[in-house]
Amino acid sequence: MTSLDFFYRTIPGRIILKLLASRAVSKICGAFLDSRCSAFLIDAFVKKNAIDLSDYQTDGITTFNEFFRRKIKEGKRKFDQNTRSLCAPCDGLLSVWNIEENGGTVIPVKQTSYTTTSLLRDEKLAAEYNGGLCLVFRLCVDNYHRYCYAESGQKGKNIFIPGKLHTVRPIALENFPVFSENCREYTVIETSTFGKLVQMEVGAMLVGRIVNLKESGDVVRGTEKGFFEYGGSTIILLIKKELVNIRSDIAENSKNGTETPVKMGEVIASRI
Repeated sequence: MTSLDFFYRTIPGRIILKLLASRAVSKICGAFLDSRCSAFLIDAFVKKNAIDLSDYQTDGITTFNEFFRRKIKEGKRKFDQNTRSLCAPCDGLLSVWNIEENGGTVIPVKQTSYTTTSLLRDEKLAAEYNGGLCLVFRLCVDNYHRYCYAESGQKGKNIFIPGKLHTVRPIALENFPVFSENCREYTVIETSTFGKLVQMEVGAMLVGRIVNLKESGDVVRGTEKGFFEYGGSTIILLIKKELVNIRSDIAENSKNGTETPVKMGEVIASRI
């Protein structure tokens, strides 16, 4: 039995999980990972996750969190310039799900369902996405943890929703409506090509701290929006109905319950 099996599938494990998923524990872990005392963790983390350091800027890093939010070297994540292409705003494992026309329920394969209303805590905004698409980019610990704007446009304010901090690994997704329970932050971006997009960041167990760099105003596709600190994390895009065609392999994989690895800037859909 793995540690995650213990936490999510046994009664004693679930009791301990309530503590681990709390924001108080997250803040304590975050303080340690922000300190120079955490630097000794970096080498083992790189080795365990087979991270290719040649892709990243690593000069001057003195703490684990500085390493986790490391920047990538210029040219390593080229953003497609076709304005009718929708590109991945981050590295990660992508799944695409339909949002039900009536009620806005999202039903991932082998996972707990949730509604756009529970996700956004805004019934009026959520209703605008009924019949649309929910794109979920699940970042693993070895992924690049900075993310960019999916599209150019006018960005609204950042809306933070407090909550728990479950892991975003499949075992948790099968047992809890993680995306509608975890701490998260979203913004609405009014775009000319893809309409009114919602771009959301979801935190995860043991920090998963969300740092967005801009409050509101004009934004440009492919420019940095923010970054996560330690913890597997997730980006969610909500798109209104009948606006995009999802890339065929991503659509087929999602239908079969399989995530598709993508890189920031990679084309994932096109305007209808």
